[in-house]
Amino acid sequence: MQLTAVGLNHQTAPLSIREKLAFPADGLPNAVSALVDGRNVQEAVILSTCNRTEVYGVGDAENIIQWLADYHKLNVEEIRPYLYTLDSHDAVRHAFRVACGLDSMVLGEPQILGQIKDAVRIAQEQHTVDTWLNALFQKTFAVAKEVRTGTAVGENSVSMAAASVKMAEQIFPSIADLNVLFIGAGEMIELVATYFAAKNPRLIGVANRTLPRAQELCEKLSVNAEPHLLSELPDILYEYDVVVSSTASQLPLVGKGMVERALKQRQNMPVFMLDLAVPRDIEAEVADLNDAYLYSVDDIANIVQSGQQARKKAAIEAETMVEQKVSEFEEWQRSRQSVPLIRALRDEGERARRYVLENAMKQLAKGAPPEEVLERLSVQLTNKLLHSPTRTLNKAGAKSSELVDAVAQIYALEQPKQNK
Repeated sequence: MQLTAVGLNHQTAPLSIREKLAFPADGLPNAVSALVDGRNVQEAVILSTCNRTEVYGVGDAENIIQWLADYHKLNVEEIRPYLYTLDSHDAVRHAFRVACGLDSMVLGEPQILGQIKDAVRIAQEQHTVDTWLNALFQKTFAVAKEVRTGTAVGENSVSMAAASVKMAEQIFPSIADLNVLFIGAGEMIELVATYFAAKNPRLIGVANRTLPRAQELCEKLSVNAEPHLLSELPDILYEYDVVVSSTASQLPLVGKGMVERALKQRQNMPVFMLDLAVPRDIEAEVADLNDAYLYSVDDIANIVQSGQQARKKAAIEAETMVEQKVSEFEEWQRSRQSVPLIRALRDEGERARRYVLENAMKQLAKGAPPEEVLERLSVQLTNKLLHSPTRTLNKAGAKSSELVDAVAQIYALEQPKQNK
């Protein structure tokens, strides 16, 4: 069994593919349990964000790929062209790079580290993390902290939330004159809403599956804000100039027909719509409507690249640090592989010690002179400890130079020079 990572991201797959392999947050615990319970892997962590879906596991990569396809009811060959498969060294390196923000759409962005920690926590709660993945991710978190504090790779980055406001400002001259609707009330929406609230819009609306959570977010924003249920969307959509959506829904919440009706009620006043969800909350066909400016998470790429050049210079230093940390982790892995053998060797030595000690105690109890007992004990212990290596060397003779060299190294012996 070996460490492996299988996944796809914004660099290898378009949004239309990524949304097919996304895992909703509330379904992640059952998914990671199913992966391990099905004996596809021994350990597993599933990371699913708007930009990537990745499975880190201890097991066979092909089993993970087949499981991904089966779980999402897809054909393997439909997703294989978009997947990357990483084993051992490359899997460790990839985990470190992702956590440091070196593999993100926004170079150095900090949110991904929190998302990885959440994924690991869920896996730990489902008991799908054991020795290898626990070690990998504890090291991953340490590396990410060191890289982010030791380099400027995350400085001056434009977050998705800040980019959302900038995109709206390209269409409308002033956010202060707008009504802004947020669909969902999760972490991403809260971040984006905070940026919009700082611009003091005329009205903010929060539509959510549950009203209490929508009310809670409205109160946090400290502006003119009102909560709604998702079921109210058809009736209130026309009131808003900006619509930002990010929910865990597996089906679109805003269809083309709903937006058409809203535009008629708005008398064709434009509406800016930003869909940050994966899978998408707003039907892609909405983009075909006049006066509806629909953007997806991939469309933000150009805006978030600002400041990228400065961070790229820092990324070179960060990449060097990552390579060093990968080597350290692999060295630790190799040392861990010797632990069972070392434990067995010490156990064997302890058995030999107890055996000769018991004999010595018996001889003392019979009245044998202590000097004589100690002499016998030392000889017996020496014979017992050296019996196995001596017998092995005698059997091997001169045929196995590697074995001879190993024993000489273990016991720090200087080998006699061979006669020519």
